[in-house]
Amino acid sequence: MLLIPAIDLKNGHCVRLRQGRMDDVTIFSEDPVSVAQRWADEGAERIHIVDLDGAVKGQPVNLKVVEAIAAAVDVPVQIGGGIRDEETIQRYLNAGAAYVIIGTKAINTPHFLRDVCLEYPRHIIVSLDAKDGRLALNGWAKVTHFDAIEAAQHCERDGVEAIVYTDISRDGMMAGFNVESTRALAQSVKTPVFASGGVSTLDDIRKLREIEGDGVVGAVIGRALYEGGFSLADAVKIAKS
Repeated sequence: MLLIPAIDLKNGHCVRLRQGRMDDVTIFSEDPVSVAQRWADEGAERIHIVDLDGAVKGQPVNLKVVEAIAAAVDVPVQIGGGIRDEETIQRYLNAGAAYVIIGTKAINTPHFLRDVCLEYPRHIIVSLDAKDGRLALNGWAKVTHFDAIEAAQHCERDGVEAIVYTDISRDGMMAGFNVESTRALAQSVKTPVFASGGVSTLDDIRKLREIEGDGVVGAVIGRALYEGGFSLADAVKIAKS
């Protein structure tokens, strides 16, 4: 099981949001590169980055920071937030990212996802952010009528490398991740699924281990690591046991 520390970028800083609200921000560091190095030193095998400004604007805002992080660590980096054209995908791959994460564009323009999966095989991950089983788009600003499981199945047919599934009602709330919805989504596809949103204790890591056989291959972890809920080293021990 792969545990992936998250670095959310806003105005060049490392921050966390509560329930995806851009007006409820906690700044954890003004030096995201050092944060990435810390997670790599503590055993992270991949770093998850979200350009929150980019998610709102629909284009990269913190590209230079992403490039600096990718250059500073020896583990793969995955980046999402505002990736809505092939030029942006290429720019991030050129900047050193191993994977790019498509969100809103994958749902609003399905042929785009299919095309980029063909153009950049094994580099495309889709982020499905949901509340009560319905997808949220545009930086979580809009909850739609689209069903998350049906969307996951469409993404699988298009050839995505993995799916990051976030329950935004749990994200940043330290309330535990949604085991039931995450398991249900993972069982509906063969594509690897990463849980995201709400992982807050070592017991949550143990719960993840219990549904690993259902296709949940890991988790993106944010606030719990920054607020000292547990150490990454301890979580990795459980994940690898």
